[in-house]
Amino acid sequence: MSADTGSPSSAAPRLWAVVGATGTGKTGLSLDLASALEAHGRRAEIVNVDAMQLYRGMDIGTAKLAPAERRGIPHHLFDVLAVTDEAAVAWYQDVARRCIHQIHDRGADAILVGGSGLYASSVLFDFRFPPRDEALRARLEAELDSEGVGALFARLREADPVAAGRIDPRNGRRIVRALEMLAQGGATHGGALPEAPEAWLPSTRIIGTAIPRDELVPILDARVDDMWARGLVDEVAALRHEGIERAVTAGRAIGYAQALAQLRGDVTEGEAIAETQALTRRYARRQVSWFKRYADVTWVDAREADATSLVAAASAPDERAAGGSARPVPRGERP
Repeated sequence: MSADTGSPSSAAPRLWAVVGATGTGKTGLSLDLASALEAHGRRAEIVNVDAMQLYRGMDIGTAKLAPAERRGIPHHLFDVLAVTDEAAVAWYQDVARRCIHQIHDRGADAILVGGSGLYASSVLFDFRFPPRDEALRARLEAELDSEGVGALFARLREADPVAAGRIDPRNGRRIVRALEMLAQGGATHGGALPEAPEAWLPSTRIIGTAIPRDELVPILDARVDDMWARGLVDEVAALRHEGIERAVTAGRAIGYAQALAQLRGDVTEGEAIAETQALTRRYARRQVSWFKRYADVTWVDAREADATSLVAAASAPDERAAGGSARPVPRGERP
């Protein structure tokens, strides 16, 4: 990833990415980054790369920033799907890249923000997806319904142990997609970052947000408690009328699945909260594992990061081209 020369205001539009585990301050940092860019004479627009924030009505449980709190900065790819729609990485890659091109055509920087690793990688790097085979997909989904997720996961593990090791054995949708790709004679990405990923755009700057694990866990637990206190169960009750219970993706989202179980009387509120906290901690670990493989990342603690310094560093001569490393911000750390 090469650096642009000249002052921030004179350089060509860039793609920024603010990625990291849930609860590490990506949203706030993205807003500060956009403000810092504006102070340097550049406009910036934000593009969502949180798969669950694509869904309309899923606000509390995804920590979606309210429009009134967006500081007048244009935000894209929020609330673009109904809860009954299925989000797919190949679809997202296409719409996100078109959105970024449009932002750049307006002369603004694009800031990709979120923690969905495969979605982010599909935009940032040269990810290419095999075509969908609808008949094959339908057959595999029928087998998923009749045989269960365990049987299909066992089949995937036998055919591609590496891919199986990277996929949640309960995630039927991901397992079906991996088997579909294998059946077409291709190598499944298996939710994996390529060994030597090439940047989609050379002007990309990636900022990773990280908080030490012992500090992050209580933040995540408190965040879940706050979601219930702010009315997540009421939000999910309203989404039942939109069909979230039959949704392939949205209905299985962390927090939403547990709130649905609470509404059905399958679990108590305390059990729903505890399960959501445990799954959130597990998800954060997976995110850390995913993003720490990225090269050329400036890792920061968003609680103390200086967005102005990040903008200035991006305009300095690129040390990485000479074998150096990205400039860190105080207390930033690679997970």
